This record gives sequence, C-alpha cells and structure tokens, in this order.
Amino acid sequence: MAALAAQEPVDVVRPQVGPQEDFHASPADIVIYGGGAGGGKSWSLVYEGGRHTDKKGYGAIIFRRTSPELTGSGSLWEEALGLYPSMGGVPIRGLTEFRWPETRGLVRFSHMQLERDKLDHQGKQYAFVGFDELTHFVESQFWYLVSRNRSTCGIRPYVRATCNPTPDGWVKKLIAWYLDDEGEYVRPERSGVVRWFYRIGDELSWGDTREELEAKHPEMCAPDGNQIPPTSFTFIEAKLEDNAELEKKDPGYRSRLLALPRVDRERLLKRNWKIRPSAGLYFQRSFFGIVDRAPHDIEAVVRAWDKAATEATVQRPDPDWTRGVKMARTKSGQVVVLHVEGLRGSPKRVEDAIKRCAEQDGCTVALWQDPAAAGVADIAHMRTVLIGHTVDVVRASKDKVTYAGPYSTQAEGGNVVLVRGPWNDEYLDELESFPDGAHDDQVDASSLAFMFLFGSTQFAADQWLATYGGKQ
Repeated sequence: MAALAAQEPVDVVRPQVGPQEDFHASPADIVIYGGGAGGGKSWSLVYEGGRHTDKKGYGAIIFRRTSPELTGSGSLWEEALGLYPSMGGVPIRGLTEFRWPETRGLVRFSHMQLERDKLDHQGKQYAFVGFDELTHFVESQFWYLVSRNRSTCGIRPYVRATCNPTPDGWVKKLIAWYLDDEGEYVRPERSGVVRWFYRIGDELSWGDTREELEAKHPEMCAPDGNQIPPTSFTFIEAKLEDNAELEKKDPGYRSRLLALPRVDRERLLKRNWKIRPSAGLYFQRSFFGIVDRAPHDIEAVVRAWDKAATEATVQRPDPDWTRGVKMARTKSGQVVVLHVEGLRGSPKRVEDAIKRCAEQDGCTVALWQDPAAAGVADIAHMRTVLIGHTVDVVRASKDKVTYAGPYSTQAEGGNVVLVRGPWNDEYLDELESFPDGAHDDQVDASSLAFMFLFGSTQFAADQWLATYGGKQ
C-alpha cells in the first residue's frame, strides 16, 4: 500500500530523519509511536494532524485524557500554536481548535476524562484521530474512536498515537510482538514493521502479511461477497537520541532524566516496558550513610509528620503509625535525617506528641493535608494546636511513589545520611520494602520533609511532576 499523500507545510520545521520521519511516512492504518521521553512524539502527533488540511472537509481530533493536559507549557496546544499558523490555520477564540477557512479544514484538541465521554463522539467522523499518551486511556475509548475514524474528504482514514512505557495494560499487550521475549525492550529490527489484524470475537487475530491473514479468515466477507480488508498496524520506537534538535537546544535534558528515580529513569530514558515499582528499587540500605553526630554546617531543619490516629486493637493489631521525621539540609546540600518519632494512639495522643516535638525541636512543622474536605478542618485545628510554631502544609494530591521519587534519587546518589540512633534499623527496613511493605508512614514523612528542605529547587514534588510527568 502506498504511503499516505501529504500536504507539505511551508516554512515549518520538518520531521527529523529517523524514527520521527518513519512515523509520518508509515502506510499503516494505526501507528503507535512510543518509548523514551524527549523523542519528539507530541510534536509529531500535532504535525501529523495538520498535514491534510489542504483537503476540503478534512476533520481531525487529537486527545489527551484530561482537559488540563491539553494546554500550558509543552502541551499539544502550545505545539499547535507554533505549527499551525504557518500552515494556514487560524485558532478559534475560546476553543482548543484550529480552522482552515479556505478548505473548511478542522483540527480539534479534546479530552475523554471519563470512560463514557467516548459517547460524545457518537455519529461523528474524523479522517485523523490522534491520542497523546495512549496508556492513559481506557481500551474501550481507543477502539470506539477507531470506529469514528472515517472520511469523505479523499484522505484514507488513519489513527496515530504516542505513549511512554508502562509494565501492564492493554497497550503493552497490543504491541507485545514488537518487544523481546521478556517483554522488556523493543526489538530494534521489528520497530516500524507493519502487521495486520482482524478482530475475531473479543481477540485480535494477527498476520505478518495481509494475504496471510485473509487466507486464514475467509469468513471475513462483506455482504457483496468481497473480502473485508484487515487493519494494518505498526509500532515505532522513539528515543531521546533521535531528537537531535532537542539535545542541541536543551543539552541538559538528558542529565535531568538521569536524575530521575530509578523506575522512571528506566522507563523514560532506557525505554523499559517491564520495570515496575517494587521493594529495593527506590531505597536500599547501602544508599544511606550513618554518622555519630549531625554535621556542623546545617542551615535548615524541618520535622514532617505523616499522621494516623488509630490505636492497636485485637481486631486491628497492626494499624498505621504516626511518624515524624526530623530532617536537615547542610550548606553543601547534604540531607541529614536527625531523628524519627513514632507512635500509635488516639487523636489526642497524636496531637500532644506533635506539639511536644515542636517545642523540643524549635523548627518548622510540616503536615500533609488530606485532599478530602475534612482535611481543611483538620489542618485548621492543627494550626490552633501548634499556635506559636511555624506550620507548612502540602495537599496530598499525588501518589506516594511520585512524592518519594526525589528523595529516592538523592539517597541513591549517596547524599543522605542518618544520625545513629535506635530508630535507624526500623527506618531503613521500611524504606527498603517500599512500596510493597506493610507500612510507608516513614517514607511519606521523609518525602514531605525533603520537599520542604529543597522546595525552592528542582526537587520540589509538584515541579518534578510538571517537568517530567507528561514529557514526550
């Protein structure tokens, strides 16, 4: 099958030679462009969406899972603002869409936050359907939009998607043939190879050639007796080293990927489809040094708390702990864990312990705020309990693994020491078993303490997410 005919944008940067160019040249009905961060995948998706806007009646739609992901720095919309005006596109005020007045061409940017949002597209047709970060979508959303992929504008309908590696889920199953026997890395010789499939019942039946698959399924016939053509598919691996423009313009980007926690580093830099958070991947005892006394050049101290208010009972003999991790930062940037307080008790006992430590420590108290409505009232109450002390709060809106990442990176780099104490073994046991262990209270408190000590640097948790969480 011939490659898709395409409008060549004028005065617009072309795709780079290599996988990015292969992505745009592929004749397959469905192409997934996936792999490491920085491969230029999002730019490619936006560029592809605008290639056929010279055709009358051309309509395209490109998705992110949630609405906030569509706009902002580095977003699809920002890429479109940089590309489409030079291709004749006009942004529509108040909408995330571009129109081409002469041809009535349209490229819309949309979301499907809820699974049922797919039904908003019932009865519609799009010559081009794109998904950015496909692994964020439910499988039924993808296939339903594939059914909306039809065209009367003269362009053969097609689907394009991008993604980063994930160890589980339907996308990995869809591209399994392109991975090695361990399901870990892409086989280079298979990247870009076009295959064919029919959906038989609830499963996909694959063939290496169209002819092979049609011969395997002679029952796939239209009412007129002609063979229904199967769908062509390929997966193309994206790597940071393929994006020479990014490495030229931002030579420090690779070093920032190298600074990621181990699991994220394996996925986003080394393109590992198998690795998942497990004990020993975030923290190991060997990462931490033990010192007999605190260094003399400490410049900031905080005691961060992960609160629980449950006493051990016969019915629940091993509830969560309330943990308070006292952590310091030295002038050289070293992290020092000075002390860990722990207790199980009633809300009153917990409040008394936090207040007592605040009076003894004389430093800032950091608290997590529950994202539910009750969290606001709890923090207001704790500020009253701790009146006279500096209290800082973080609303816990991300998962524990994400918050632990920056602290894990510093520990792996040998930049964290513990002051020798009877709490050391229990602390290290819990960290080493994270995230699979029975408890993670000391990890949560440590993540919060680290965030406050380095909150003005690249290690602040929310900034960390903004920098790496959705980067293509």
